[in-house]
Amino acid sequence: MGLFNRVTKAAISPTPTKAAAAGGYSPNSAGLGAAMVGQYYTYQEGDARNRAVSVPTINRARDLMASVIGCMPLKMYNEIWNGEQLEKVPLAPRTWLRRPDPTVPYQFIMSWTFDDLLFFGRAFWYITSRTADGYPATYTRLPAGSVTTTDMVGPVWFAPSQQVYFNGGQLDPKDLVQFLSPAQGLIYAAPSAIETALKLEAARNRNASSAIPAGILKQTGGEPLSAQELADLAASFNAARATNQTAALNEYLNYQETLTSPDKMLLIESSQYQSLECARLANVPPYLVGVATGAYSYQSAQQARADLYIFGVKMYAEAIAQTLSLNNILPSGTYVEFDAEGYLAENYAADQADEPQQNTQEQLATR
Repeated sequence: MGLFNRVTKAAISPTPTKAAAAGGYSPNSAGLGAAMVGQYYTYQEGDARNRAVSVPTINRARDLMASVIGCMPLKMYNEIWNGEQLEKVPLAPRTWLRRPDPTVPYQFIMSWTFDDLLFFGRAFWYITSRTADGYPATYTRLPAGSVTTTDMVGPVWFAPSQQVYFNGGQLDPKDLVQFLSPAQGLIYAAPSAIETALKLEAARNRNASSAIPAGILKQTGGEPLSAQELADLAASFNAARATNQTAALNEYLNYQETLTSPDKMLLIESSQYQSLECARLANVPPYLVGVATGAYSYQSAQQARADLYIFGVKMYAEAIAQTLSLNNILPSGTYVEFDAEGYLAENYAADQADEPQQNTQEQLATR
């Protein structure tokens, strides 16, 4: 009985550490997450995001919108009441507006911040230095695929998190800029649509791997084969026709081709419909990603760029600009916005310059 009543130190549970206050940051873990910042070998975008971007339509939509976000500069202003309405007054920009992260170009950090907003519904910048007045001076982007939050599990994010972990280490939320998307992250919004697109692509690849149409291998004579022998025979036949244009059969076997045409084998119609679904999922007009709908047309390249900005880019651009206008980033009453008007105006000027040349080419073509 003494053996059963004996208590050793190994059986005693360790004293639990003091947990962080509900919804708060634990000072005991200070520096754990910050030490992982800049350790790029630990950074990851996440398997779900990588699978989604492997769908051509989603990848094209992402690249189109990222190119717009990356080329629009930020400008700073404040507002003054002129007696009738609030009037925007331009201000000299802070240095980080041109290059938030001094180690990478502006276009890079903005495009990948948009990428996080599109796929995960949120994005994170870590403040690496501050000015004398306490406001941020430089940042670095933390990939959303490497960030977890214990006070919110998603897929809808309700507010900036107060318990943020980067690669397993907790970060002080005061050193973070948390961007929240107005739309649910793409990988959470419709995972079944992404999986369907991937399965269709796999089926098309499988059907395209052989020059011989699908069919039935039928035994017409001889000793009946068992189920295992038939399976082995079919496997050997598939392996042979995958590497050769000519297959050999004896007098007891007959290969009957199906009546499936090549376009049906490549599932072109199904692929077109799924591309339309992915365009809807990414919130871009279908014609911009090469999907014909038959009911929507545009008059010029300028209109196409405007549609891309209005329907796809604008809500993400506003989410980024309004987050960077918060009082923990800029002094109260100071705001930033993307120069969307300049982007559209430059494209309009380019279109106007190209229009006479296009008209001349059309006149020559009609002669």
